[in-house]
Amino acid sequence: MHMEPIQIAGVFDTRTSAKGYCARCDTVHSTVVGYGAKYAGELFRRLEKEKRIDFSVPESDADPRLATETLYGEARGQMFGVLVCRDADGQYGLLKAFSGQYNGIWNVEGWVPPLIDVSRLAAMSSGVERFIKRLGAMIEALPAGSPERKALIDKRKSVSQALMKDIHMLYSIPSFGGRDLPLSEVVVGEGGIPTGMGDCCAPKLLGHAARHSLKPLGLAEFYVGRENRSKSRMHGGMYSACSEKCQRILGHMLCGTSET
Repeated sequence: MHMEPIQIAGVFDTRTSAKGYCARCDTVHSTVVGYGAKYAGELFRRLEKEKRIDFSVPESDADPRLATETLYGEARGQMFGVLVCRDADGQYGLLKAFSGQYNGIWNVEGWVPPLIDVSRLAAMSSGVERFIKRLGAMIEALPAGSPERKALIDKRKSVSQALMKDIHMLYSIPSFGGRDLPLSEVVVGEGGIPTGMGDCCAPKLLGHAARHSLKPLGLAEFYVGRENRSKSRMHGGMYSACSEKCQRILGHMLCGTSET
């Protein structure tokens, strides 16, 4: 279940770490840093010390793709998060997650999995992505401004948009109230569904906890690596769940937390 047993320690931090509007009950649900700050700090220090994320294997067997070196280069840094939980037997535990993929890898032992079924995603997208690349090569071979080039650009755009809609349909978003719904049915706010919605640390952690009947006692997210391009995320900084992706689905996910 990816939960590491722990003994609760540290100060309970009442700062809000994640929130969102729930259209079903017309309420803004939220959760707090709670006991998460201490364990986020411990994970941050471990990442800096071990310089990799595959903690479950000996250093001699470490996968070079899972080294933290990649976070300080052109790819820039990444968000990490922890969720302190309590199970039905009263045992405390810790879940940890990284945002999105790690260097192209979705699943790493010891870290919570994504909300999406990766095997179905691969089966759906591999052929379409190859077709999109072929269209790109054809576009590059045509004169700029030509009608043929414009037609292919429009075709590539429509194919990409159709693929994204199909991918969004693969996401099933759970709540602590026991309602597991398609992404399109839970997202709130204006605008379409952005790429990567549901892949950040908070949705991963809360989704895993909801599906395994774990009560959340503290969520904390922090950034590791080279600052992002907008400089809104800096190495070692702790941040609340983002408004552009996370908050638009977290209202649904957090619904029922007071009952868990």
